[in-house]
Amino acid sequence: MEFAYGMAFLILFSASALAGLALRHRLPDEHFSKENMEAVRLVTSLLVTFAALILSLQLSNARSSFDTANSDRSTYAARLAGLDQCLRDLGNSLNSARLELRQYTAAVIASTWPNEDRPKVEGMPDTTHMALRGENPALSKLFDEVGMALASYSPSGVRDSAVSKRCQASFDMAQQARWAVIEDTHARSGIFFIIIIAFWLSLVFLSFGLQIPAKRLTAVVLAIGVVSISSVMFVIVDLDLPYRGLFSISSASMREALKDMESSGPGSQ
Repeated sequence: MEFAYGMAFLILFSASALAGLALRHRLPDEHFSKENMEAVRLVTSLLVTFAALILSLQLSNARSSFDTANSDRSTYAARLAGLDQCLRDLGNSLNSARLELRQYTAAVIASTWPNEDRPKVEGMPDTTHMALRGENPALSKLFDEVGMALASYSPSGVRDSAVSKRCQASFDMAQQARWAVIEDTHARSGIFFIIIIAFWLSLVFLSFGLQIPAKRLTAVVLAIGVVSISSVMFVIVDLDLPYRGLFSISSASMREALKDMESSGPGSQ
């Protein structure tokens, strides 16, 4: 979808520039007097300044949101690995909870990155029809079962009681990190906002086409501008969807967490 947006921007801006060139050839010469062209350049400079400011802010915001989502994913993976380690410290009585945590982590990887190799953990839920964004009821139930198993655990001594409290705190932090990741999957820029920016830019290129002379060099420069601005718009849209497109969050941190869960220790398989 992101590449479709990029092509749409390229086509729109190219069409606007060509429309300006065609309009220049059709209008009578009296429309291109010095006074008229000065007025056109004044309005164009206003549009360019405003569009440049909006693009700069939007690109910065998209990059910041993407970095936040990437950081939240890494934090979440670390929280899951830490929770598994804590459950491991409680001994074999929570082996089933550890298995459920591995099933959950593997299912998250498979559903979030469906085009990559899917990890396999015995008993993990089917992720074929799971949505990329938002909360999934099956995964939510599986994760809650880990919490319920931990809440129902009865410590047998002072050490177990301390570890149990640490595990409960670890689960709470993992739960918070999970919700942060779920919220990160939603696009920040609304489609109407993107359409408005594209409309402004199309007016800019229409104005450029109307002003430049029909020379090869100016046509090449205009084409470079069209490609450059189209690529910026593509990057903004792509960064707003952190788990799709060219710039996407890697599954490496989650796979490392799952690998750590499957390492040697009580309850590992």
